[in-house]
Amino acid sequence: MIRRILALFDPFIGALLATVVLASVLPARGGFVPVVDIAADAGIVLLFFLHGAKLSREAIIQGLANWRLHLTVLAATFVMFPLLGLGFAAVPGLPVALASGLLFLTLLPSTVQSSIAFTSIARGNVAAAVCTASFSNLLGIFLTPVLAVLLMGGSQVELSFDSVTKIVLQLLLPFLVGHALRPLIGAFVTKHKWILSKVDRGSILLVVYAAFGAAVVEGLWSEVSWTDLAIVLACCSVLLAVVLALTWWAGKLVGFSYEDQVVLLFAGSKKSLASGVPIAGVLFAPAEVGAILLPLMLFHQLQLIACAIIAKRLSARPDVGGNPAAA
Repeated sequence: MIRRILALFDPFIGALLATVVLASVLPARGGFVPVVDIAADAGIVLLFFLHGAKLSREAIIQGLANWRLHLTVLAATFVMFPLLGLGFAAVPGLPVALASGLLFLTLLPSTVQSSIAFTSIARGNVAAAVCTASFSNLLGIFLTPVLAVLLMGGSQVELSFDSVTKIVLQLLLPFLVGHALRPLIGAFVTKHKWILSKVDRGSILLVVYAAFGAAVVEGLWSEVSWTDLAIVLACCSVLLAVVLALTWWAGKLVGFSYEDQVVLLFAGSKKSLASGVPIAGVLFAPAEVGAILLPLMLFHQLQLIACAIIAKRLSARPDVGGNPAAA
């Protein structure tokens, strides 16, 4: 039993927690700060470049035919989630930064790797999962900052010319360049998926270290208590449960096949840590980013555990495989 429980935890979470501890004990100071910032920015640029090279143009063309599914997933990601986020961010007693972090996580795009992996395990429409998760991430580069400005207010985040320039140069341009070079490097990236995985996780750890280090220097842990963290964890748990229920029943209501219901369930209920970390670094002041990312980190682990359990249960059902009423 213990072995099965431990199997649900991604080793990356341990590295993430270790990075937070390191940043809390030994935050970047003085001349080391610009070195860490440059390394984190370089990692983000390389990450989005490789994501662009990985995205198959053929998959995009094939996926456009299933536009009803894609629009439903996008509505769950960028409409339903933010509406729920407004309610959870209003929980009384939370520090402003943590409440903002709860709202911010609901504005992010879906994940790519885990959405595809869990869809595959549950015997869903993998091709559609690839397309819809990729669309979500690409649109998130634009939609997340816009939604943050509209819903979080100018006092917390302001989409200035400098921030727009940073989004274009760090996120969008590397993604487009990588996709344009896919005919040359796409086969290499696909064959060596471990490279993308290492860059993905390494860049996140670098940005988290830089963000939490700056927040710790500004007194993060004197402002956030264990009670605050417990409340945020409870909010993330309830939020995830509500979204999982709504996306599953929405798929039935719309009349999707079982395979497409699975895509909506997994792609529509997730939020991307890989996209959230760099976007938060662009939109928020360095001293605020650490606290802003705390709810996202908690939600990230919860969604992996919950979706791993659900995917395994769906895959084990004998009636799964084209039956809309399955599961």
